[in-house]
Amino acid sequence: MKVLVVAGARPNFPKIAPIMREFSRVESIGCKLVHTGQHYDARMSRVFFEDLELPEPDFFLGVGSASHAEQTARVMIEFEKVVLAERPDVVLVVGDVNSTLAAALVAVKLGVRVAHVEAGLRSFDSGMPEEINRKLTDHVSDWLFTTCEDGETNLRNEGIAGSRVCPVGNVMIDTLRWCESLARGRKSPGKLGLDAKGYALVTLHRPTNVDDPRMFERILGALIQIAGHLPVVFPIHPRSRCRLAEFGLQSRLDAEPGLRLCEPLNYLDFLGLLADARLVLTDSGGIQEETTVLGVPCLTLRENTERPITITTGTNVLVGLEPTAIVENSLAAIRGEWKTGTIPPLWDGHAAGRIVDRLLRDFGLP
Repeated sequence: MKVLVVAGARPNFPKIAPIMREFSRVESIGCKLVHTGQHYDARMSRVFFEDLELPEPDFFLGVGSASHAEQTARVMIEFEKVVLAERPDVVLVVGDVNSTLAAALVAVKLGVRVAHVEAGLRSFDSGMPEEINRKLTDHVSDWLFTTCEDGETNLRNEGIAGSRVCPVGNVMIDTLRWCESLARGRKSPGKLGLDAKGYALVTLHRPTNVDDPRMFERILGALIQIAGHLPVVFPIHPRSRCRLAEFGLQSRLDAEPGLRLCEPLNYLDFLGLLADARLVLTDSGGIQEETTVLGVPCLTLRENTERPITITTGTNVLVGLEPTAIVENSLAAIRGEWKTGTIPPLWDGHAAGRIVDRLLRDFGLP
């Protein structure tokens, strides 16, 4: 079985790492890695290959950043050349970035079967580009590898045949468990002069939060209030860094010693900070899952989430974007007034093995 695994953005790399390791253990599978170059900054890409021990990509498409249309088109044009040359049996894509949809469309139009890892997630917000990507990818895929029951229900409600739906668990958690002891050994909080459980950790990057100057300023105002009670660490995404300068907000943050901005961190250092945080404020999807498994209170700064199981089962609360709600919920977490949560079924560190087993079974391979 010849497989092309496609990745291109920071959220993809922790998802493909355990899958690549599982593929490498099976003699009957020939696997090649395609890096689209959607994230090409060393801080957003190269460090993940080092931390996660990913092999060098067999193909680097170098598409770079652009509008959604241009980026998707560039991936399609370049990836088609790879598929025509390699003639794979399966194209495996993960998550919901532009590279995911672009590669899936190329494959299905060329008659190549598609496996989508992290299928079925829905925010029910069609204004999110990721929602369009994940829905369209699901509807052209042959294998829909789901992380939780919510995903299976969503696919069923959209009329997708149950034979294509494969509950396997969460590959992000495979990577977390594989790296957790290494990450804790980095002692990331101590490097920043912080004590375990003595700080809040923030990530912000979604356009709805950082591209609107009024919204970004309101969120930063809430973070400054929280920093008056507990140090706040903010590894800042390149997009958010640019917006700070563009909107003239940098000087306001520089005057707040409790709010500490730093450059984007590699996976292990960030996971170490995440594991020992008192609370986490984020607009990321994957961090909602990681905090649930680590038992860390998570405040999601969005109006919706495609990962509701982290709310119904885990440690996540959808607090929205009102500064008052952000601050009040943060202070509650600081006081220890937060739900404990449990780990969802199949989030046990073995999702990648289930994916490979299913593909082998369907191809009749040992």
